[in-house]
Amino acid sequence: MTGDPKQLSCAEFQAQLPELIGAGGDPSTHPHLQHCPLCRALLSDLETIAEAARKLFPSVEPPDELWEQIESAIKREEEQEIHSR
Repeated sequence: MTGDPKQLSCAEFQAQLPELIGAGGDPSTHPHLQHCPLCRALLSDLETIAEAARKLFPSVEPPDELWEQIESAIKREEEQEIHSR
């Protein structure tokens, strides 16, 4: 791999892409994309796919009392274990 990000081959850039995306940054600002329409198109396609996937499973917030119910259930199970010994 070369030291200059603009000089990365497409294969080198695409190998780094999962890490760039996973790091939470904006991979669209990577210098390689300034000079590579193929990788810009790939990134655009990946963003379109990711957005469509997010729409398949909408985010649902659990009710506020859920953690309290879970904690109570755990405590009840622990108490039952202690009493059954």
